[in-house]
Amino acid sequence: MERLLVLRLEALGCSAEAWFNGVPLGRVDGQQSTVLNLPVHEYALAGANQLELVINPAPVLAEGSEAEAEPALSDGHLGARLCLLLPRMGALAHPSHARTLAALDWAPAEAEVYRSPTRLQQRLELPISFPRWRWLDAPVQSLNPSVRAGLVDHVMGLALGLAKGDAEPLIRASRLRLEELAQAYQRELGSEVARLRAQVQSQHAAQALKPVLPSLGNLKLRAVAGGRLLECLGADGLPFLRSPGRTASGAACMLHWPLRVSAIEGEFYVLR
Repeated sequence: MERLLVLRLEALGCSAEAWFNGVPLGRVDGQQSTVLNLPVHEYALAGANQLELVINPAPVLAEGSEAEAEPALSDGHLGARLCLLLPRMGALAHPSHARTLAALDWAPAEAEVYRSPTRLQQRLELPISFPRWRWLDAPVQSLNPSVRAGLVDHVMGLALGLAKGDAEPLIRASRLRLEELAQAYQRELGSEVARLRAQVQSQHAAQALKPVLPSLGNLKLRAVAGGRLLECLGADGLPFLRSPGRTASGAACMLHWPLRVSAIEGEFYVLR
């Protein structure tokens, strides 16, 4: 693989969230100038794609409710940019070193009134061949009580596995996702499985993993990908499955394992 599709998200003075083809992929808080780079092959489609930039995304609310857009006055020192880049493998994912395929910019002038959240969108065509990913054919999900309760039980099993340093429940639940990750980046399935297993085991060895246990009250669900996936979140809008951990340098950090799930006939499949 010579080139890599990368989303680059930058923000200053605001929080911003990057969406690609209906799936939220990353967020920056922008209290200082912050940058996030994400490879996105497993979300890219052959032909038409949609890029979205959300400014000051709303907190996760109850199903069917929407946050009211709040007005504010710009001081002229805030803005965000989301771009889709095509750098060569090993090259810096920066507009000055890569081809820019699409970009969204937001920078209100001083004294301009803006509203939060604000969503910008752009359609683009990718002349690249990608497989038809399984999530595209998943049924539209229903957030009924049985699905909610079932997902709480499902995530509980994953969290308890992590608390023991056991990656196997997460690997089994994520098998289809891992298969498509390997396909998206031209790698072997075995290497994807080994990478996830090694991450969990090494983190647990350095510091016992202590994931939050789910309940109907604290596990928030957000329908994404056109309603075909249910994203498991905490109240802060970040992935629910998380634990304090350590970086390679030994610094404290928060580990996240995103779960975007399809519920089919009572079974749950982590597709992204």
